[in-house]
Amino acid sequence: LQWMRMGEGTMSSDVQRLLEAADFAAIKHKNQRRKDPEGTPYINHPLGVSRILANEAGITDVVTLQAALLHDTVEDTDTTFAEIEERFGEKVRSIVAEVTDDKSLSKKERKLRQIQHAPHCSYEAKLVKLADKLYNLRDLKRCTPAGWTEKRVEEYFIWASSVIAGLRGTNQTLEKSLDVLFKESNILLGDKFLSERD
Repeated sequence: LQWMRMGEGTMSSDVQRLLEAADFAAIKHKNQRRKDPEGTPYINHPLGVSRILANEAGITDVVTLQAALLHDTVEDTDTTFAEIEERFGEKVRSIVAEVTDDKSLSKKERKLRQIQHAPHCSYEAKLVKLADKLYNLRDLKRCTPAGWTEKRVEEYFIWASSVIAGLRGTNQTLEKSLDVLFKESNILLGDKFLSERD
């Protein structure tokens, strides 16, 4: 720990905060699996989203990276927003709240709200949303989830492109990576989903 005593306590503190969020997410998601054929541990997803932000988008803001690690905890586990705020602060809670779907709504309504709300999110929430979509779309390119048809995969790509249309101008690197995926899948960018949702 000598390096900590040599004036680099801030770096240590940032690492500790990130590991605290990763540990919290791992505990909360411990019994969950992704829908891929391998049944990958769910924690791989928030870790992957945070890694995309750090390694590809160049994000170093600890609060944003913490929010990425925690982004599905309230939506998919028994975690509360109050718990997030108590452990990680008001700003992290705020970002997590922006990217959390209201599970009391129908799936169709939740998907529509993501499209409608995307342009109005904070910069940090937009980053998390971009990295989340990028991770999920890469996963869909890698393998089809159990029980999904090709049509459902295509519909997810179309819907995701509509969400991302409202996030553009946030991070050029992530947006270019997403555009490559859309081009490879022959997905029209923008609002095709909006015209087809009914």
